[in-house]
Amino acid sequence: MTPRTRTTRLLAAVTVGLGAIALTACGGGVSNGTAPAASGEAVTIENCGRTVEIPSTPTAVVGLHPSQTELLLRLGLADALVGQAQATTQKLPSDVADLAAEVPVIGGDAPPSREELLAVEPDFVYSPTTYEFTAEQGFASVEQLADAGVAAYTATGGCFDRRMEGTVDDLFTDLENLGAIFHVEDEADDLIASSQAELATVDTAIEGQDRPRVAQVFIEGTTLTAIGAGIEYDILQRAGADNVFTPEDPAFADFFAAEITPESLAAEAPDALVFAVSDPAHEAAVRSYLAATFPDMPAVRDGRLIAVPSTDLFPGTLGNVSAVRLIAEGLYPDAVFG
Repeated sequence: MTPRTRTTRLLAAVTVGLGAIALTACGGGVSNGTAPAASGEAVTIENCGRTVEIPSTPTAVVGLHPSQTELLLRLGLADALVGQAQATTQKLPSDVADLAAEVPVIGGDAPPSREELLAVEPDFVYSPTTYEFTAEQGFASVEQLADAGVAAYTATGGCFDRRMEGTVDDLFTDLENLGAIFHVEDEADDLIASSQAELATVDTAIEGQDRPRVAQVFIEGTTLTAIGAGIEYDILQRAGADNVFTPEDPAFADFFAAEITPESLAAEAPDALVFAVSDPAHEAAVRSYLAATFPDMPAVRDGRLIAVPSTDLFPGTLGNVSAVRLIAEGLYPDAVFG
């Protein structure tokens, strides 16, 4: 597997394992709503450059990643779920886990095959990225789902043409769309409000502070990859970082991540390092590598090493907001977060 493939799988919201360090998404209650009744009211939305027509309120729904399953649960749609995918990659937050206890698990730590997905007879599927609809991987394509009468929705930040420019605010577009599709506008508005309040808390806490120079990296073994675009970049910006790597750098003109040498990272001398981790063992290995490779780097010397669960970087997840606060608290330990 090439470094780009590894990074795509782990940072572009594809098949990562989180294990025991899964973080609860920021705020947001859980609605006790029941499955939506089939409605004759059709909804038409734009998603990933295509028009998606939902002829009636979906009643057989699949979340193609736990981050998406969680969002559906928080919208009060537990009774509408007929499948949850990639369930072994991330534990659902404890306050919603019981709601999904009886929902069939399809696939393991990868998206379900076309046959597995269609076997639960969904009428709507919600995915973090377009990868989950890659027919070449054996997954059901958007076209194949449409032929089977299934509406497919991809998180806005995970759309192929959006991946390089995604932002935390893309989550709010998804919530507005899901609210309209399932006629749960009030629940969607509540999640938007609580998420925006969390972001406002961060803004207030770091206002007027000197922004530290921060590099975001992904490390597997001794392969070092820098992150310089996409939603990851926006998360750092929202957390108060002065990003070392930016979309203006030629290395990130076509892809949000680029393999770099240890020497090039050392030359940047960042004040802090942010890195995605898939489980506790991965985090321990990364910290060991950084300590051994960059003992004189300000970020390492001063202990400003901030681990973020990989799944909090998935597009279309409340974890994006959690990641902003987690990073901000690491960058500004003396700030007061309400």
